[in-house]
Amino acid sequence: MCGKFTAMYSWKEVVAFSQPLVAPESKGGGGGGDGSNDEEITYGVAKLLPVIVWDAEAGKRKIVPMRWGFPSPKDWRRPQPIHARSEGVDTTRAFAQGFKDGQRGIVVFKTFNEGEETLTSGGKPKTIQWTIDPDDGIPRGFAFVWRRFEIPDLPQPMLACCMVTVPASEMIRRTIMTNQDDPRMPAILEDADWDTWLGETSAPPDLAKAVLKTMEGVTWKIAREGKKTKPK
Repeated sequence: MCGKFTAMYSWKEVVAFSQPLVAPESKGGGGGGDGSNDEEITYGVAKLLPVIVWDAEAGKRKIVPMRWGFPSPKDWRRPQPIHARSEGVDTTRAFAQGFKDGQRGIVVFKTFNEGEETLTSGGKPKTIQWTIDPDDGIPRGFAFVWRRFEIPDLPQPMLACCMVTVPASEMIRRTIMTNQDDPRMPAILEDADWDTWLGETSAPPDLAKAVLKTMEGVTWKIAREGKKTKPK
């Protein structure tokens, strides 16, 4: 299940494909709007994500920072859950009301990781990380659902989000998840479905749910992550 992905720094400013990809001036020269010479950022669970949402009052999209993972009932510091299954996003108690109220967002990514569940030579469970890379530099969007949480320990409400997942594609099943009974992957939105998912149109929730589909027919690069070496 995806717990890590990368994006380009400039993509934090993207709210629509129709506007230029412009790197923030604070990054200095050389940060191209197409992502060239730009800094790559890795996002993980419990980190703040730049979530694209629809601001109905202003009539435009905007970026809102949100923590990846709803606060656990036992300890709000613990992010749990972090994923929402597409099949039950409109019926599962944790997500249903937010989904129906249009609390749906998009996070742009460059690559994402999936884990291969295997065993060590000693028979202990082991996860091997693989990186999936479309390798074309085109920003694509993951579907997220989000909620606002009132937490007594915090001075203001927490905005938290969960990644929506769908059944894994044939490409991922046969290369990474061959031994998993219920392989999953992120719900990647088609460009034309962004407005429906965000709630920009008058489309009812069932049509928003219908855009959550497994992306098939792609030949993206899949590579096993190398071992990290400690700096000398």
